[in-house]
Amino acid sequence: MASPDQDLAPVLDKDGVRLTVDDALATVTLTNPAKRNAQSPALWRALTEAGRSLPGSVRVVVLRGEGQSFSAGLDRQMFTPEGIPGEPTFVELARRDDAGLDAAIAEFQEAFTWWRQSDIVSIAAVQGHAIGAGFQLALACDLRVVADDVQFAMRETSLGLVPDLTGTYPLVSLVGYARALEICATGRYVQAAEAVASGLASVAVPVGELDAAVRDLAGALLAAPRDAVVETKALLRGAADRTYDEQRAAERQSQARRLRDLAGVGE
Repeated sequence: MASPDQDLAPVLDKDGVRLTVDDALATVTLTNPAKRNAQSPALWRALTEAGRSLPGSVRVVVLRGEGQSFSAGLDRQMFTPEGIPGEPTFVELARRDDAGLDAAIAEFQEAFTWWRQSDIVSIAAVQGHAIGAGFQLALACDLRVVADDVQFAMRETSLGLVPDLTGTYPLVSLVGYARALEICATGRYVQAAEAVASGLASVAVPVGELDAAVRDLAGALLAAPRDAVVETKALLRGAADRTYDEQRAAERQSQARRLRDLAGVGE
């Protein structure tokens, strides 16, 4: 894939992650195509830092991966006895007490949590493999636009593990419990047509058109007034936890805020 953010001075560029900002649009790029953008604790720390580095002007964040794959999942070196230099091995993590292990996993999860914060809309542009942690990173975003060669898979169960990088909640929300269980337990590939049909992706396009499709979507999101998008996102995110009448009330409250804001009338 082309790199539309390469002409911009990066706000952050480290450990396989580059953040660039163009006014209201930010782009987070995974920059290790030689390893199919494999993920490691260092990359997760860089993703967390990218989220904390976003200027207040940013309204839309695009997440993309250089090369033929979005992200092929965990760096295989993490599965070796020696692990990744400077990082705890799986055995060392397993030997920690419950609080220590929980804290380590919680730190890893931070790289996946900020994409849905209320004041931005995040879009994952996904081509090729999005496996395990790569699948979960795509799921962390509000929206997914995929290339027609995409291959999602949740392989943790086949390794004797569970998906623990925040992917289970959005997966069930998007495709339902039964399909989510089948996808995770079998580790099978979900390709472009099924991703769109099941709600995992908004649209599938040819690989060469992925960047353009994401730019068009980002432009459409930026064309809407920011406060209206923020209020709408909050309404939709909370709908599953409300009753029908509670959602009606939430709509009224949100609309009252918008009308007063537009009219310049204080509450």
